[in-house]
Amino acid sequence: MPKSNKFFISIIIAAAAAVLIFITSGANIYTDWLWFQELAFERTFLIMFFSNFVLRSIIAVFFAAFIYINLHFTKKPIMNYINIKEQSNVESLFGEERNQLADWINRKRINIIYIVTSVLFGYMFSAVSSESWKIVLKYLNRTDFNSFDPIFNNDIGFYVFSLPFLSFLREMGMVLVIITLILVGLIYIIFTGSRSFNDISRKLTVRAKKHLSILTFLFLLFKAWDYRLKMYELLFSARGVVFGAGYSDINATLLGYRILLVVVLLLAAAVLFSLFKKNYKLILWGVGIWIITSIIFTGVYPTAVQQFSVEPNEISRERPYIENNINMTLEAYGLDNITTADFELSEEEISYEELMEYDTVIDNVRLWDSRPLLDTYSQLQELRQYYRFVDIDIDRYQIGDEYRQVMLAAREMDQNALPPQAQTWLNRTLKYTHGYGLAMSPVSEIRSGGLPELFIQDIPPRTNVDIDIENTAIYYGELTNDYVVVNTDETEFHYPRGDENVFIHYDGTGGVEVNNILRKGLFALRFNSMRLFLSDDIRNDSQIMFDRNIHQRVRKAAPFLKYDRDPYLVLDQGRLFWIYDAYTTSELYPYSQPFNGQENYIRNSVKVVIDAYNGTMDYYIVDEDDPIVMTYDKIFSDLFTPFEEMPESLKAHLRYPHDIFEIQSSIYSTYHMRDPVVFYNREDLWDIPREHYAGSNIDMEPYYIMNNLPGEDSAEFILMTPFTPANRNNMVAWMAARMDGDNYGELFAYQFPKDQLVYGPSQIESRIDQESEISQLLSLWDQRGSQVIRGNLLVIPINNNILYVEPVFLQSDSDALPELRRVIVAYKDRIVMRDNLTNALEDILDEREVLAIPEEDVEEIEEETGQEILEQRDVDEEVEIDPDILIPDGAPSQLVEEANQLYQQAQEALREGDFARYGELIEELGIKLEELLETGE
Repeated sequence: MPKSNKFFISIIIAAAAAVLIFITSGANIYTDWLWFQELAFERTFLIMFFSNFVLRSIIAVFFAAFIYINLHFTKKPIMNYINIKEQSNVESLFGEERNQLADWINRKRINIIYIVTSVLFGYMFSAVSSESWKIVLKYLNRTDFNSFDPIFNNDIGFYVFSLPFLSFLREMGMVLVIITLILVGLIYIIFTGSRSFNDISRKLTVRAKKHLSILTFLFLLFKAWDYRLKMYELLFSARGVVFGAGYSDINATLLGYRILLVVVLLLAAAVLFSLFKKNYKLILWGVGIWIITSIIFTGVYPTAVQQFSVEPNEISRERPYIENNINMTLEAYGLDNITTADFELSEEEISYEELMEYDTVIDNVRLWDSRPLLDTYSQLQELRQYYRFVDIDIDRYQIGDEYRQVMLAAREMDQNALPPQAQTWLNRTLKYTHGYGLAMSPVSEIRSGGLPELFIQDIPPRTNVDIDIENTAIYYGELTNDYVVVNTDETEFHYPRGDENVFIHYDGTGGVEVNNILRKGLFALRFNSMRLFLSDDIRNDSQIMFDRNIHQRVRKAAPFLKYDRDPYLVLDQGRLFWIYDAYTTSELYPYSQPFNGQENYIRNSVKVVIDAYNGTMDYYIVDEDDPIVMTYDKIFSDLFTPFEEMPESLKAHLRYPHDIFEIQSSIYSTYHMRDPVVFYNREDLWDIPREHYAGSNIDMEPYYIMNNLPGEDSAEFILMTPFTPANRNNMVAWMAARMDGDNYGELFAYQFPKDQLVYGPSQIESRIDQESEISQLLSLWDQRGSQVIRGNLLVIPINNNILYVEPVFLQSDSDALPELRRVIVAYKDRIVMRDNLTNALEDILDEREVLAIPEEDVEEIEEETGQEILEQRDVDEEVEIDPDILIPDGAPSQLVEEANQLYQQAQEALREGDFARYGELIEELGIKLEELLETGE
């Protein structure tokens, strides 16, 4: 085949490939446009798409134009160099190929090379700014925080919105000037035949020197601007005792930046002066001064100030900056308005009758742990192999006259679980399109066999309480990962009924209409399936649903927000909705301590409500005091909806998010210390407690409960977490977030008296382990082909008392159906385990001494293990007698002293609640007492 034909065919193939890529990309963009249009978010799509495109185009054009203009000035020296035929340096540089190069190079070709080079660099650097459109838009629509930094007195909005934009301009400007300076410098050096620094100075023309001087002048101006911005960036320094500018930063480094700013501006003036006087010695002196000044004022001097002034007097020097860090951190995490109070412990024991006055609290103690309950739901309520419960959610509902805390889960369609022979395109796309229904149970009720009492169950869903159920089909959820087409000639599977199935046609508004052949073709390209184009079942009024997974869906519509890990299901007005918490964050809040190594500001400003049937998404602004979300609202005016427009029935189900509360409690465990000296010494550092779960110790997570806050008459839904002192196990405080009605978002922290021991969760876990009857029963169950799962330990503050409740689940090794078999309750120094909460509370609050487990359970253990449990308890109690009573006359004084020391240490461990240590010491004491008895015989 002739070469010309091969070339022609290659061109055709390349063109065809380019057209295919263009069409495919265009198909994705257009179908995305239709997706946003379906949601009425067209403006949001256009802004995200075109702002990125326009910004990249501006950068590409500006970069290309700047580089080309500067390269244009180098044409003359190149042409002069080529036209000189006799110079030896040309011969040495180009050798025998000089004449060929000289013949090839001309002004037109140089111009083409420069244009291509400029465009290439412009395109490369426009790609670097692919995420910068957010920075630019936020700067252009910035909102003041009306809060100011303590050093420069700038509004916080300057750091969150303006500083990133100015830094972006600085970086792009410096890169542009440096790249241009390198390109231009290389051309001048090569085409003057320079081989050394002296050659450069001697052979560069005046024109070249002026050109390079102007670029150097521009670089120095950008560098001076860089020093100016670095002054503000000191407020994010991580070098001191706290995050943010410290004493040496403000009194040494800041001074150094100011001096360097002046030095660089003077150096820039010297460069400008050299354009007219042709005196470059001043520049060399200036560069030397700049280097020396930089070394001294960014390294030597700050280090000296830190070592010789700050470290010997660190508290007094750093005190105001520690105060800045404390105040700004509390502001950044919304903890500056937290209400603090003392939790006064009652000296009188609460009676069962008094406890029952808090009936809403007791009726809603969460016995069911979401982790084993998910397995129970799966066994009892999935009903078919293709249904699946993904997650258990916790919420509250008004059921008749009762305010009830419940757990619920959506029954979603898992297409991957269809039988292999049913894994066809038609089934996955047109037939098995949606999940159906939900399961709901109260948090505290147990039916026979240790199973949950269900409020809503089965298919079709039926309710056992006063809750409406109308349409519970789930087209949008956490498992809806594939596209489907609805409203087709093929009926959709709705739910199974006995040996038959119920089929429907979708009558909602979700999805994009496939109303013409063009759309069919574009969607076929997007999903790489010609069946979409060829199927006779798809009509012009059919709707294609894609990007249905709610995790993907919210992030596609608003990728500039951060999202909670756990969206939750709500049954409202007989229909299902998902509520997704969204956050605005920043890493540029001055002096605020970062919570994950980056972000140091967070607000839960947006609640996203997703219709599980129609897929509509409403982004409600719930915190108009957040300047970041109000800035986004200016940019994306069609995306956000005022909170007032949220239906009241949905407002009743808003939860304070788990993720932000976890972050706030972690920050507050340190930043409750507002005194700088106490903070510096970490005198009152708190920690998140540990709890026992499924055989391992894990960090205790915040939990939702119904409770009466101190001073409140009625129970409300709260999210709470306890605290323990650092490296100690006793409980020192607890923190709660309110979420009912107008109280939503209020934070409270209650501290326990420092002179009283309040058992922490891990101490209660240890006491449970050391209660011989309980531990033996749990061990017995564990050895009989079952697994014992100890659920969440709940700390429940109530009526100036503390109750501890832990459920015990039993799961067969051969069948993952956890059953709630026992409830452990601890109060003061007593622990009991009963088959339900009522019995446990009655017995533990009984004035008479009661066994840890009932007589029938003791007898069961004794029968199965052959051990006399009650007699063993008597022996254990005898070990705790004061050793002085048992010491015989004439015993060695050393043994007596050692026994007394062990006894005192054991009592100290008991007072501190360290039961593991207490048990070890009592054991050692028993051995020592035996030795003493032997000496007296």
